[in-house]
Amino acid sequence: MQIIPTTNPQTNYLEVEKRLEKIKDLSAWIQIDVTDGILVKPPTFPLELLSHPAINLDKNIFDVHLMVKNPINWINKCLFIEATRIIGQVEMMDDIEKFITTVKDSGAEAGLAFDVNTPIDNIPAETDLILIMGRTMGFTPAQFDEQIYEKIEQAKKFGKKIAIDGGVSIQNFDKLEQSGVDIIYSYQNYFELINYGNDN
Repeated sequence: MQIIPTTNPQTNYLEVEKRLEKIKDLSAWIQIDVTDGILVKPPTFPLELLSHPAINLDKNIFDVHLMVKNPINWINKCLFIEATRIIGQVEMMDDIEKFITTVKDSGAEAGLAFDVNTPIDNIPAETDLILIMGRTMGFTPAQFDEQIYEKIEQAKKFGKKIAIDGGVSIQNFDKLEQSGVDIIYSYQNYFELINYGNDN
């Protein structure tokens, strides 16, 4: 199971750079969390700033999680920072099929993200990844939602990579791995999870 560190939704780009400095040598993949103040408040830093980082990120691969209204409108911004994987929340997505097709046509991997209470359905064939939020998306801390295990079973029917974002700890790490999860995204517990995963 792959563990990918995230920037977490940040309004202050200086905090993002501090985070990137800590994780850039520990993981090739880094997830950049983006909010627009509509689907999730408040809006995060301007994504374009990542094209001129104060630190060297040449060895890193960006995975962008768009928690925004109409994520298809953000695809060009993701491509501007040379994102390899683009994931859009479906809750305010006008056309899921068009989003996936547009991302794939750009040469990037395409993913769909589902909040805790959003049914997992309508997965286009070209989708690379299904991301399930482990707790309600946003800035407010929340506990891991146990209904996620049922959602993992729903997602497995589509034959795609499955990822969990939010609420993962060493207490539920083993169960998630046994459930068939391929990727865990983590902010607060990343270092703890990496050490735990290496020891087991």
